[in-house]
Amino acid sequence: MTTSSETPVLDTLAAMTLDSIERCGLPADMLILTRIAALVAMDAPPMSYLAHLDPAVEADVTASQLQDVLVAIAPIVGTARVMSAATHITEALGVVIAVAETELGG
Repeated sequence: MTTSSETPVLDTLAAMTLDSIERCGLPADMLILTRIAALVAMDAPPMSYLAHLDPAVEADVTASQLQDVLVAIAPIVGTARVMSAATHITEALGVVIAVAETELGG
């Protein structure tokens, strides 16, 4: 298999995500919150949450909605996964803040 891209893995992930969004009938905020719940269930790394921050902002997802999702799924996925997710989400937000500060300062 040959690819013309320098980032074939990222391109594939982007295409899969776009296809999923196009085939899903959920409103944008519900789609993002559902994906975040799935990330929590998988104990995803911070980078996975980072990929969902811009779409969450664009979909007007609030911190309160995110907290509600974490509360709702805690009995199913367990407190350890929820606490891990909270840490990973915080780390992802820290990356976004650091990049924004760099861009504003530079």
